Amino acid sequence: MELLGNLALGFGVAVSPVNLLFCFIGTLLGTLIGVLPGIGPLGAISMLLPITFQFPPVTALIMLAGIYYGAQYGGSTTSILVNLPGETSAIVTCLDGHQMAKKGRGGAALAVAALGSFFAGSISTLLIAVASPPLARLGTLFQAPDYFSLMVLGLIGAVVLAHGSVIKALGMILLGLLLGQVGTDLTTGRQRYTFGIGELSDGIGFVTLAMGLFGVADILMNLERSAMPRLAAVVGRLWPTREELRRAAPAVLRGTVLGSLLGVLPGGGAILSSFTAYALEKKVSRHPEQFGKGAIEGVAGPESANNAGAQTSFIPMLTLGIPSNALMALLVGAMSIFGVVPGPRIVSEQPQLFWGLVASMWIGNLMLLVINLPLIGLWVQMLRIPYRLLHPIILLLCCIGVYSLNGSALEVGLMALFGILGYALLKFGFEPAPMLLGFVLGPLMEENLRRALAVSRGDASVFIRRPISASLLAVSALLLLIVLLPTVKKVRQDAFQE
Repeated sequence: MELLGNLALGFGVAVSPVNLLFCFIGTLLGTLIGVLPGIGPLGAISMLLPITFQFPPVTALIMLAGIYYGAQYGGSTTSILVNLPGETSAIVTCLDGHQMAKKGRGGAALAVAALGSFFAGSISTLLIAVASPPLARLGTLFQAPDYFSLMVLGLIGAVVLAHGSVIKALGMILLGLLLGQVGTDLTTGRQRYTFGIGELSDGIGFVTLAMGLFGVADILMNLERSAMPRLAAVVGRLWPTREELRRAAPAVLRGTVLGSLLGVLPGGGAILSSFTAYALEKKVSRHPEQFGKGAIEGVAGPESANNAGAQTSFIPMLTLGIPSNALMALLVGAMSIFGVVPGPRIVSEQPQLFWGLVASMWIGNLMLLVINLPLIGLWVQMLRIPYRLLHPIILLLCCIGVYSLNGSALEVGLMALFGILGYALLKFGFEPAPMLLGFVLGPLMEENLRRALAVSRGDASVFIRRPISASLLAVSALLLLIVLLPTVKKVRQDAFQE
């Protein structure tokens, strides 16, 4: 009964005209971002953050969340029709979705992707509603040493699941931690790493870093691309056949369960969920030779998993204040700007915000089903927009957004600098997402480390004496040890290569 009462409160918030409007705007923008390759939800949310500062926190978060899970829907359109993923988590959808489109079954692939995503999104939102309050109550048992160890586990998880070299991922996290230390030390009042520049006394702006790494850097990477490929695939009949539905249904169920579980893990989310779901479908299939040639399960499983993973990644961010991936780190930064502190007390102290956001996810998933299926023709036409027109507009929006925060030309210059840095990192095989995670968690880790050492009077063994902290550190050490083993390292490299 308590759950029903909370959901009633949430729907009361979510169905207000303003929140409904911004939920629709968020899901529509998310679909557009997913359809247009090369932008991605990280860059889009970074660009739109300054616009949302004028809204109430719940309205802003409803829109930003809609952009995130909406991009998972839209990413399948270009994957299936053009063989070019609009969003990273839709990469595996290219393998079978585009082959279906070449056979004239593009419409069926799009319909299965949309229906699977809707089912997975609805179930994973229910999981958020059921699992978040108990997890938040568990979080109240955490003290400073436990939070520090939990953040260490989150960073190690990001290293283990990051694409490419473990050493490179560790380097990115350390760089993010160092950037997070720029500014004024709140304990001593002394400035750190500001090099005498007064505008850095408050630290590097979160929006400035995010826009540079994921907005400007993406533009620079996309400038290397040739012209967009033309639509050579056929949409055909929109509704799948009875046989296709029979084969897709179990894959949707497996993808939903797998994505819901992986989304909660540190370093997890939509990307890991979709890749793992595709590997699972290929393993359990009686005809694995059909994969890569137009198997409907190769579309249904990953598309369900990436939407479920995208939404359940909200659970640790909202209830413990620990982002499980870079995009959740971005939303933690946004919430701190709004004056909202994610963590165990958000469920009890700000129930309207928490339950309003949860309820909006159901509404948003329903909106996405309506937006995606009837408007396939519109999204196909959007693919014809020349990128030479999109890039200057995106760059102009980034500059306006950063300058509007504090009226600082230095921050615009820093954004450009981080954009060049992000481009260089991508060229040399470094993944910038762990850097953002380290940047967000760095100040929180320092605060909890100092608090734990102050209470224990400098005794570092407090991190081992507390059972929760010791368990989290043990899991972190075990994960790092396992991933560095030669056998596991080779399997990991082979998995990412595949």
